[in-house]
Amino acid sequence: MDLNSASTVVLQVLTQATSQDTAVLKPAEEQLKQWETQPGFYSVLLNIFTNHSLDVNVRWLAVLYFKNGIDRYWRRVAPHALSEEEKSTLRAGLITNFNEPVNQIATQISVLIAKVARVDCPRQWPELIPTLVESVKVQDDLQQHRALLTFYHVTKTLASKCLAADRKLFYDLTSSIYGFACSLWNHHTDTFLQQICTGDEAAAANSLERTLLSLKVLRKLTVYGFVEPHCNAEVMGFLHAIFERLKQFLQCSRNVRPESICRDRLEKTIILFTKVLLDFLDQHPFSFTALIQRSLEFSVTYVFTEAGEGVVFEQFIVRCMNLIKMIVKNYEYKPSKNIEDSSPETLEAHKIKTAFFTYPTLTEICRRLVTHYFLLTKEELTMWEEDPESFTVEETGGDSWKYSLRPCAEVLFIDIFHEYNQTLTPVLLEMVHSLQGSTDMENTNAILIKDAVYNAVGLAAYELFDSVDFDQWFKNQLLAELQVSHDRFKPIRRRVIWLIGQWISVKFKSDLRPVLYEAICNLLQDRDLVVSINNQSFGLHICYDFEFRTEQFLPYLETMFTLLFQLLQEVTQCDTKMHVLHVLSCVIERVNMQIRPYVGCLVQYLPLLWKQSEEHNMLRCAILTTLIHLVQGLGADSKNLYPFLLPVIQLSTDVSQPPHVYLLEDGLELWLVTLENSPCLTPELLRIFQNMSALLELSSENLKNCFKIINAYIFLSSSEFLQMYAADLCRSFCELLKDITTEGQVQVLKVVENVLKVNPVLGPQMFQPLLPSVFRGIIDGERYPVVMSTYLGIMGRVLLQNARFFSLLLSQMACELGQELDQILGKMIEMWVDRMDNITQPERRKLSALALLSLLPSLNSVIQDKFCGIITISVEGLHDVMTEDSETGTYKDCMVMFNFEESNATEDEEPHREQDKRKKMLALKDPVHTVSLQQFIYEKLKAQQELLGEQGFHALMETVDTEIVAQLQEFLQGF
Repeated sequence: MDLNSASTVVLQVLTQATSQDTAVLKPAEEQLKQWETQPGFYSVLLNIFTNHSLDVNVRWLAVLYFKNGIDRYWRRVAPHALSEEEKSTLRAGLITNFNEPVNQIATQISVLIAKVARVDCPRQWPELIPTLVESVKVQDDLQQHRALLTFYHVTKTLASKCLAADRKLFYDLTSSIYGFACSLWNHHTDTFLQQICTGDEAAAANSLERTLLSLKVLRKLTVYGFVEPHCNAEVMGFLHAIFERLKQFLQCSRNVRPESICRDRLEKTIILFTKVLLDFLDQHPFSFTALIQRSLEFSVTYVFTEAGEGVVFEQFIVRCMNLIKMIVKNYEYKPSKNIEDSSPETLEAHKIKTAFFTYPTLTEICRRLVTHYFLLTKEELTMWEEDPESFTVEETGGDSWKYSLRPCAEVLFIDIFHEYNQTLTPVLLEMVHSLQGSTDMENTNAILIKDAVYNAVGLAAYELFDSVDFDQWFKNQLLAELQVSHDRFKPIRRRVIWLIGQWISVKFKSDLRPVLYEAICNLLQDRDLVVSINNQSFGLHICYDFEFRTEQFLPYLETMFTLLFQLLQEVTQCDTKMHVLHVLSCVIERVNMQIRPYVGCLVQYLPLLWKQSEEHNMLRCAILTTLIHLVQGLGADSKNLYPFLLPVIQLSTDVSQPPHVYLLEDGLELWLVTLENSPCLTPELLRIFQNMSALLELSSENLKNCFKIINAYIFLSSSEFLQMYAADLCRSFCELLKDITTEGQVQVLKVVENVLKVNPVLGPQMFQPLLPSVFRGIIDGERYPVVMSTYLGIMGRVLLQNARFFSLLLSQMACELGQELDQILGKMIEMWVDRMDNITQPERRKLSALALLSLLPSLNSVIQDKFCGIITISVEGLHDVMTEDSETGTYKDCMVMFNFEESNATEDEEPHREQDKRKKMLALKDPVHTVSLQQFIYEKLKAQQELLGEQGFHALMETVDTEIVAQLQEFLQGF
């Protein structure tokens, strides 16, 4: 592409590509896409975005196309890679001037320079860093800032490289520029502090921006640029200087007006100081040892004493708490139980921690956390009053402990209490005892303090196991507090039910459950209170109660379920509805079939909720989970839900529909339980299987559930299902087996095995394309035992239940392999006998014995030659399945099932799921469960004896080991 002639054309097309008119925009985008691989295109783009006289939008688009081109075509091995000559020209052009006037474009240019540096610096671009270093020294404000911005992005990118050779290059780079970076930071920092003192806010703001950028550079160099940073005096000097600088900046923040242009940037810089310490501790815990004492002193002083009042702000407090937490929890600072096994560095760090965390210090931290940082604020109480649902969402959001003050304080409390529980337990118990008795409803502060202390007791539940008699506390005080109806006492009622949720899996007598359930029923009538409780505390009592007894809960089931359903209808926010659905699901899961009388209203409401939640996929996931438990609870009656249920499954498992990204996993689980509980196969249920082909092609982590669904269809109605889908399934399986894990291979083979079990006549014909590979796997001695076991299970079914098809398969294999039929048969029997130990399931072991015995009686010389192996496997099978009757001393096959066993089964033994009933009925037709192996062996041996005559049979038996013969005779006594 000729630069002179092309520049005008490219500029015109870029201008069109910024148009809002799609008729102009689309052709321009197509043309730019075609030019991406044209030599010279990126040189033209460079000329365009560095021409400050052109339209900003056009320049912005040019720099974006340039940046995308670096990702695709800069590396030498990339298709259509840029030539080395053009790349050299582009590198030179990128660092000619650092004078971009538009901030957004300047940032993009810095990022794209960093992308090139990631590939080329320093080998192909040795001049980059020296050029940047010189450029940040110039007096021109704009050029200095842009060079510093680029310096930061380049440093950040190079620091992120992980290969050993790249790390070594970054270490070398750091050692060469670290001193300069420190002096640059100190210069800009001192300049800022002087300017802010003189009241020159505009100049101070510019200097602060440079301070921030130079500190970002130093952060990357300090954290990632040294193997042993504690050995470098400049590094440790910088880190120690951070504490003094922090004090100076915090003092500045006291004097800077909230509306000042410096305020926001000043707080960002303060936060960045703490990030340097946090990152350094994370990457170099032993190098940080020299900073432990100072870090703890600084953080505790500003966060837990009056020194921080009026100075600190929330995000600074959060970072200081995280710093304390990381020091307390750091594994490297904890000595081994055997002190001699600990390193000197670990012992030194532990010594510093122990010396710092004295009883007075720990007591003050604990009290301050609970009585200051745990307290609900006026703003939160107002939000709760005005919008309880928003209050809950705000309080329980995501990774809030990392960035929000109270969650962060709670995590710090948990970690410190766990580490120093012997010291802090008496302190917390004293706080609890001071709150005994009634609370003055007019004293809001007393109510908030009690809420905070109860919060602490809940968070420390496991640590307080031996120190708190929670049952007595519940009976003597907490239960009464749950029943206080005064409006101002609402925070305590909310906290008490949460507190019980924390303790119920720790220490709570089963006998107290009914009283608790009654209290919950009363609380559920206060909507604003219920929706404000985080962690679905009502659900905690039911879902995570290890001593849950259904009979205790049943008297309250109708009331609780009705109130929860009313709450589900009344609340408006998705998160709240999800929490309520979660609790409803827990209730349904716990009581199972006994939920049936009460679910009518929920069943009628869920279709409406599903429709309303069309734009809220996470809520739809919660609905799917509820439906899963509903179907399990309703059993065969879930068929009445099909008009709603089946379209939901259809949508959730259709990979051509965008929502499947969120709904697929739960949708497959719902599909599976629907099949498992279905009394019969309906046309609509059969039609949904059309989604399966695309799902199998995904080969995702959901493949296991897909195979379970296929098996469920086979057990539900094999003839209808296979008639419609066997050919497609067989094709899908053939494709899957070309590239699948061993576990996946076994899952495919198990489906085939189940088909043969359910339909031994038509099954082999339907999956005939798969069987030759199974046969080859057996005679070749498949190396994975679990795969070999499944191969033998499949072939056992074919041989035992469809001898005609087995003969055809044997002939096919002999033809394909170019060997005699008897030779192939002999190899198969020999490998079967040799790999019998691969089969661990008793059913398959018995099946193998029955299958090989089915070859008898026979005059075939190969079968007679393998007679010893067949008898050996048969005797092994007898050992697996025969049990001795203690009264008669005779043996019987324990796997044989009789019809009368089904009618004599107790209610508890009777399978509840429809699929379990189908499997049981199938077992009553399965030779493994209907044929006595003992009887079968006797009849086959007798038939062989009649075929060969006494002398011939005797000679055949002499090929069998005498010990095996003796065991066989013992099992066949009485025949």
